Amino acid sequence: MSKFRGFIAIDVGSIPKIVEFENEIRKTDADVKLVEPENIHITLRFLGDTDEQIIEDIEKIIKNSVSEIKPFNVQLNGTGVFPNPSYVRVVWIGMQNSEQIAEISSRINERITSLGFEKEKRKFSPHLTISRVKSAKNKDQLLNVVEKYSDVEFADLTINSVCLKKSDLTPKGPIYTTLKEVKI
Repeated sequence: MSKFRGFIAIDVGSIPKIVEFENEIRKTDADVKLVEPENIHITLRFLGDTDEQIIEDIEKIIKNSVSEIKPFNVQLNGTGVFPNPSYVRVVWIGMQNSEQIAEISSRINERITSLGFEKEKRKFSPHLTISRVKSAKNKDQLLNVVEKYSDVEFADLTINSVCLKKSDLTPKGPIYTTLKEVKI
């Protein structure tokens, strides 16, 4: 039985203001791994090792989870870090009007357990991961850039599909492939 590293997400893709933010982070020479602009997405549910046999079942769960939802907009704005400025692991961009994203995530989380996945214990926090921080090198410069962009509006984004994605980890970074796309 073949497996893949899977997740359910909303693709965002390359947005000029996000590329500008990433370029500013790059200039700090902080020890980070930036997400490639074309790979930027909103993770609704990380699945991990997933059997290829259940791809169609996952697609049905996504369809059921978005069946009553119409395309909607969210605003990408503000920046921050997880878990906190003293110990930075992730740099993120936040969003407003994300209640429907949280609802979709909640529905998927409830329904995906029928396929043997454990229910996600952490509360869903809608965000875009921009970079993962590997060490504290130049952390202060990194935090200065995050602060500089903390009130910036990056984009008004129309949400009109949810994807089942496959992640192939390579030494140069992950390669994401869309296995199924469900229109909203």
